[in-house]
Amino acid sequence: MTDIANTILGKIIARKHEEFALRLKQYSLKDLEELARIASPVRGFATALQAKRPSVIAEIKKASPSKGVIRENFNPAEIAQQYEHAGAACLSVLTDVDFFQGADENIALARNNCALPALRKDFLIDPYGVIEARALQADCILLIVACLSDQQLEEMSHTAFEHNLDVLVEVHDEHELERAMRLSERCILGVNNRNLKTFEVDLNTSLRLKKQLPSSRLLVTESGIATPDDVHMMQQHDIHAFLVGESFMKQPRPDHAFSALFGQPETI
Repeated sequence: MTDIANTILGKIIARKHEEFALRLKQYSLKDLEELARIASPVRGFATALQAKRPSVIAEIKKASPSKGVIRENFNPAEIAQQYEHAGAACLSVLTDVDFFQGADENIALARNNCALPALRKDFLIDPYGVIEARALQADCILLIVACLSDQQLEEMSHTAFEHNLDVLVEVHDEHELERAMRLSERCILGVNNRNLKTFEVDLNTSLRLKKQLPSSRLLVTESGIATPDDVHMMQQHDIHAFLVGESFMKQPRPDHAFSALFGQPETI
């Protein structure tokens, strides 16, 4: 794993271990399995991503560790509806409380007010959190290679597929990509253009790692997509899937910001 001990990600993961112990006292694994079983049917996240071009995972996020509160007027249901009308393929919903001011219930609030599938955007460290994601009505989970061992990645992705969830595996560099490629080809690969240690953004990260993938693998570029020129550059390099949040959340109307950046995505 990447050395993250002294980074914000390291602090988040330390807090997640504390959270996990508390959550396990609230709901046993058996309780969670039952909640997951009766949750509303899964919506195909990967299928939705492949059905539009450009294909956008639009994020619902109130705050971040580096920027603080991004959006004061925060209504997940309204934002989800706006994203759907603008042409988003999927949603990404922050559930982390301490660092992003998210909430578990935001997934259902967003998802129940639109037809889009939703990613649970959180820092999962155990299969418990994967099953919990399905119980919360998520359709996809995020696995961050930098903070998980190979065994954790394998076990958690396997648990996700057992519960019909899609998996977005996030990498930051070549070494992490190599590890991610050992997982099932069903996994969606996400490249975060933000350096974990410096927090600097370099869009060339996605372009560089794209060259190492077979053309059949779906790659989502994450962080730093701020202008139509950024979108055009990615598309010129055969990258057509994007995860964007902050630039939308900062604007009074996220749907207008979406349209300014991507236009109207086409169904393919």
